[in-house]
Amino acid sequence: MAVETPSPEGTGSAGSRVSAAFRSFAEGASLPIWRTDPRGYCIYVNPAWIAFRGRTADVEGGYGWRDGVHPEDRADHDAVLAAAHANPASFTVEYRLRRHDGLFRWMLGQGTPLFEDGAFQGFCGACFDITDRRRAEEHAAQAAAEKEALLAEVYHRVRNNLQVMVSLIGLYGRAAPGACRPAFDALGQRVRAIALVQQHLHEAPHVASIDLGDYLTRLAQGLMQLRRPGRIAIAVQAERSALLQPRTANALGMILAEVVAEGLDATAEGTTCHTAVTVPAGAADEPLRVSIVASGLGAGSAPAAPPKLGPRLIAAYAAQAEIAVSGEATTAAPLTLVLPPVR
Repeated sequence: MAVETPSPEGTGSAGSRVSAAFRSFAEGASLPIWRTDPRGYCIYVNPAWIAFRGRTADVEGGYGWRDGVHPEDRADHDAVLAAAHANPASFTVEYRLRRHDGLFRWMLGQGTPLFEDGAFQGFCGACFDITDRRRAEEHAAQAAAEKEALLAEVYHRVRNNLQVMVSLIGLYGRAAPGACRPAFDALGQRVRAIALVQQHLHEAPHVASIDLGDYLTRLAQGLMQLRRPGRIAIAVQAERSALLQPRTANALGMILAEVVAEGLDATAEGTTCHTAVTVPAGAADEPLRVSIVASGLGAGSAPAAPPKLGPRLIAAYAAQAEIAVSGEATTAAPLTLVLPPVR
């Protein structure tokens, strides 16, 4: 079957089907505009299209214009158009189209089906040059990937250095006088917990934006392995989802690790130290809160142990990440953390 193509002015057997009103509108538009018949043949392109492509309307007519679609985009592009013609409906497609100077530009093509007395008459549509937007998206994605890689490398190095510190503390603790060993044990325990926090930050699927519920759950499971089975029990209940910045997640992890350490210091070795972490539900515009309660704190049952430094450490960790903190992690006064908004 012969392909019908319009003359440069959009007249002739095919072009005559393009109404004068449509042609008047299209020829005054600055965007490339086109029109097809029910078979998908191009029967009209406006002057803006001709200026962009640098080819005459009769060459662009029929399927001629598809020669300009980038080879890598052609299959997906043609599939969208074929589906739209098989069951006429509006469509949107992004593809690269060769410009008059030989350069490919990213285009957003939009088409709308036309009907007359219920009969499908083809499509009309326009193209928008979105090359700058695509480049910005690509640059943003590349920057995010580079940030992820850099953060992962930083946390990996920090974790390794902390593991060396744990070994050194253990060596000095075993060589220290008996009265000093509890202090070395407590210090080593805290550094191991810090290393664990760094490990779970490093293992987060996206280091630059960390899922709160997933992070707390994974961290709790790791902290429970720091001592013998059953010594540490942590329950996490997240009723609200959120993504955290690395420094917020780091400070939150350090605070939870310190609460657990304080609970261990405050209870006998044979006692299970229970910690409950809750993220209450709230509206999207409400501050994100985390509540922590640990058993044994404030009960006066602690064995001989190093001085209680937890509140000062927690306050320091919170200040580093602009977290508002109140309470004591007890049943009567839960430790409440108000996290900063994600920027």
